[in-house]
Amino acid sequence: MENLDFFKSRALNDEVFDEETLLSIAQYPLSELIEAAHEITVRKASRVFNFCAIVNAKSGKCSENCRWCAQSRHYSAHCDIYPLLDSSTVIECAKAAQQAGASRFSLVTSGRKLSAREVRETARIVRELKKETTLEICISAGLLTEKEFLELAQAGVTRCHCNLEAAESFFPSVCSFHTFEDKVKSLLAARSAGLEICSGGIIGMGESRRARAQLAIAVRRLDVPSIPINILEPIPGTPLENIERISEEEILRTIAMFRFANPKAYLRFAGGRRRLCEETTRLALRAGINSAIAGDMLTTQGTNVNQDKVLVRQSGYSLESAQTEN
Repeated sequence: MENLDFFKSRALNDEVFDEETLLSIAQYPLSELIEAAHEITVRKASRVFNFCAIVNAKSGKCSENCRWCAQSRHYSAHCDIYPLLDSSTVIECAKAAQQAGASRFSLVTSGRKLSAREVRETARIVRELKKETTLEICISAGLLTEKEFLELAQAGVTRCHCNLEAAESFFPSVCSFHTFEDKVKSLLAARSAGLEICSGGIIGMGESRRARAQLAIAVRRLDVPSIPINILEPIPGTPLENIERISEEEILRTIAMFRFANPKAYLRFAGGRRRLCEETTRLALRAGINSAIAGDMLTTQGTNVNQDKVLVRQSGYSLESAQTEN
C-alpha cells in the first residue's frame, strides 16, 4: 500500500482519482486520513468559511418519489404544504439570514420543477431581494431548462443548486421518477445560462463506500465548486425511516475522501449534522468542511448558527459576510 503522502501529493497536483484509488485512500488510519485531508484543504481550498441560508419557498405535494424526502406526496410523512411564498415573507427571511451572518441565500422549492408562472414570480422575488439585501442569491428549483435558468440569472440569481444525491449506480435505489442524468442535464443547463453550480448528495441511505467514492468523482468531473454533504436523518413516514444510521467514523472518512477528490471545492455541511457530537464536528471541519447551510434545513431541524460560528473560528477559519463577498 502506498504511503498516504503519495496520494496527498497527487491531490495537491489536482489529479482526478479513480474510485479504486479513492477507496484505497479511505482505508488509512482515521487520524492520518484527516490530517492529510486537512493539509489539502489548507493548501488548496478557501479558509474563508461561508454560510448559505435557505428558505423552504414552496413546500410539499412533490410529484417525485425520492425515498428520503418528507415532501413527496407518495409517502405518509408529515410536512407543511404551501405554494410559493410571497415576496415579503422571503425578504423577511433573507434579512434575518443576513443579520445572522449568512453571505448566501437560497430559495428551495418542492416539485420536479417550477412552472413557467412560478419561474416568473421567483424572478420578481429575486429582483426585490437584490434591492433589499447584499446577499448572493441561489436557487434550488428542480429540473429547469436553460431558458428558465437564464430568466432567473437575469433577475440576479448567481448559483443553481441541484444535488446529484447519490452515485449513478445507486440513484435508482432511492429515486425512480427522474434519473441521475436528468440531474446532470439540469446542472449543465444552469452553467450554460451563466450560473455557478452547487451539487452534492446525501450519505447514509444504504449506499456503499464505493458509491460514495463514485459520487465524489462525479462532482469533480462536473467541476462543482460547492458540494453539500448531507447526512441522512431518517424521517418517519418515508421508505428510509428505519434505515441503520451511518457511523460518525464513516462520515469523517467520506468527508476526507471528498476532499482528496475535490481539493479546491467548498465542502458544505448540510442536513443531518446536528446528530454529530462536538468532537466529530470539529474533526469534520479539520477534514475538509469549509462552508455550511445555516439554520433550519427544510423538513429536518438545523443547527444554531452562533454555535456554528464559534466552532468555525476555533477551527482556524475566518467568516465571510454578505458585505465582503466577491
